[in-house]
Amino acid sequence: MKRLLVLCIACTFVIAFCVVGHAADIELSGAGATFPYPLYSKMFHEYSTLFQVSVNYQGIGSSGGIKELTNKTVDFGATDAFMTDDMLRAAGGDIVHVPICLGAVAITYNLPKKTMLKLSQDVLADIFLGKIEQWDDGRIAALNEGVDLPDLPIIVVHRSDGSGTTNIFTDFLTQVSPEWAGTVGMGKSVEWPTGLGAAKNSGVAGMIKQTPGSIGYVELAYAMENDMSVAMIENSSDNYPPPTIYSTGAAASGGIPDDTRVSLVNTTADMGYPISSFTWIILYRELNYDGRTKEEAKALVDVLWWMTHGGQAYCESLFYAPLPDDAVGVTERILKSITYNGEPLL
Repeated sequence: MKRLLVLCIACTFVIAFCVVGHAADIELSGAGATFPYPLYSKMFHEYSTLFQVSVNYQGIGSSGGIKELTNKTVDFGATDAFMTDDMLRAAGGDIVHVPICLGAVAITYNLPKKTMLKLSQDVLADIFLGKIEQWDDGRIAALNEGVDLPDLPIIVVHRSDGSGTTNIFTDFLTQVSPEWAGTVGMGKSVEWPTGLGAAKNSGVAGMIKQTPGSIGYVELAYAMENDMSVAMIENSSDNYPPPTIYSTGAAASGGIPDDTRVSLVNTTADMGYPISSFTWIILYRELNYDGRTKEEAKALVDVLWWMTHGGQAYCESLFYAPLPDDAVGVTERILKSITYNGEPLL
């Protein structure tokens, strides 16, 4: 597990996985979301031990992943914020979204005593709006009877880069807070009303750990690997589920559309964690472009098939929820639609 922490902190570097003792026959490249980076690191490493295929993946954020794919500088992108219709029209080709797992955006904080606080939707929004400024504020105290809240100022930490994690979190705040919706809104980058910025999930986690009284949002794996406190967040059923593999998976109980582009935040599932999301790998449906060989195209589709089938075994140990059966079925249909010179690769 400590090895994973090192990988998370180093997510700005290119991680090249290859089988020790011989060069891989095929090398693929990808870039994008840091939200699933711990899982992708594990999956690509394991895949390289099974097959002579290496995958170079750069954790540069979802905005970067979309840009690198549409610039055709990588074989695939990765994003936690699905591409909009306008983005897809501007991409110069048909792009598909392949969900790999579900993850939770955890609200984590640095207080003198490690504790799991309850935060209602309105209280959480007002903290990030800068309207609740102290940890011992009466509204936080009323939700957490018996908890010794410190007399400390609240320091908000948020992403400074274009981020799918930010898109998920601000999507939630926009749905539950009319004031947030009217003044800030949702997006991979927003104008934050208050707080300090840090790059990538690892940067936000690091800043929170170093800053007493701070609060921010990271993918659950980063909070767990850093032994950080996380909050129970009020969902639309007035319950306060903690962010876990099971509450994250429950958020997807409503099904998935054929293109897989769906928001899961503010789930109606009774015990679903309300800041959950699929995370996607994105690629062009037709893979014969920019000199790519059919063997390289087939290798990419094979990697994605394995990630959404055998590779799912690595999700839970890294605090991600595996794909539900209906999502796997939709994903299989998408992968079988990917072509080279118009011919399906599977």
